[in-house]
Amino acid sequence: MVAAVSFLHTNAQTDSSQSLPTYKVGIFAPLYLDSLFSNNTLRFKQGLPKFMVPSLEFIQGAQIALDSMKPGKENIEATIYDSKSYTQNISYLINSKKLDSLGLIIGSVKDADYKQLADFALLKNIPFISATYPNDGGITANPFTVIINSTLKAHCEAIYSYLLQNHGTDQIFLCRKKGVQEDKVAGYFKSLNEQDGKPLLNIKILNTDSSLSSDLLKTKLDSNRHSVIIGGSLEESFALNLAIACYDLTDHYKITLIGMPNWDGFASLQKKDDFRDFPIYFTSPYFNNKWDDYSKMLTSAYLKKFKIKPGDMAFKGFETVYLFTKLLAKYPNDLINHINDKTEKVFCEYNFKPVLLKKENTKPDYFENKHLYFIQLLNGATSRAFQDTPGVSSSKK
Repeated sequence: MVAAVSFLHTNAQTDSSQSLPTYKVGIFAPLYLDSLFSNNTLRFKQGLPKFMVPSLEFIQGAQIALDSMKPGKENIEATIYDSKSYTQNISYLINSKKLDSLGLIIGSVKDADYKQLADFALLKNIPFISATYPNDGGITANPFTVIINSTLKAHCEAIYSYLLQNHGTDQIFLCRKKGVQEDKVAGYFKSLNEQDGKPLLNIKILNTDSSLSSDLLKTKLDSNRHSVIIGGSLEESFALNLAIACYDLTDHYKITLIGMPNWDGFASLQKKDDFRDFPIYFTSPYFNNKWDDYSKMLTSAYLKKFKIKPGDMAFKGFETVYLFTKLLAKYPNDLINHINDKTEKVFCEYNFKPVLLKKENTKPDYFENKHLYFIQLLNGATSRAFQDTPGVSSSKK
């Protein structure tokens, strides 16, 4: 099965376009094309398996972005690679030097694929844009890697910044259960809160399990004070039980519930009538009300081409490819130093900052988007929330 599909976007279909500079972009996603087809026949009669859909939507959004770019003073040659190809996987592409001429790598990849592309990007000094993986993947000393989908640590930093600015005198509880991820969350807040050896905020740890109830929570709260409860777990059953416990107490206690970034995908929290008029908050690097011209263009093109509305991954594919391809053409030899250029903004605000995992490091371990939106989930609908928090975009809609 062919692992790569190329697109050439030129200034004009004339001989003069041949003299224009050409910038090559490699776009990677796990499409599983070799598993999808057998002798050019689709193997799955009931439609695509669910695990394939996000990557396919990302690439479809990327294709529409490439098709929609207005002619400029350059040629853009973009190639889409299936990172799960049997015969032309990332290792093969690197070893055969098929990626050496790229000026930009964009990946909706994770784990081993992410690490391979990040290492190759560093070796060849090629910017690598990690579009969807919320993890640094263990890479260090790699200033050519750019993480759009902020890490869990960055989300905790944003929540802590909000608390410091707005809830310094309120009751604050970090509600958690046992678990590796939960240990990380608690560790991030402890480190942030005790940078000078003593805590700035009085954050109390409430250890419990998924069977948390309002009766237990009630014993910790003061009805005369505002209480902020941080849901320090990425588990859906824990998030649901914590939300129910908080909701059951709202008649007598003023509670603000802030969850983890993956809470936006929990269907159990999104039922319109289950938490009537009780907002649940979480942070996200992405927010798009889809009223802007780019969103309307993508939606129209997607409907026309695929007969359905685009999902979130299509929007991410469109934005990432459009934004960074434009920046490549604008700064072909120095893109990394211009990744915060706002002139090519598509949907979201981004603020990429160098991350040094150790104070003694002399160069960035990677660049990470530190601009996070506070999102309010209320009566089954999401909107932006809060205002003017450092590192966080809010402004209630």
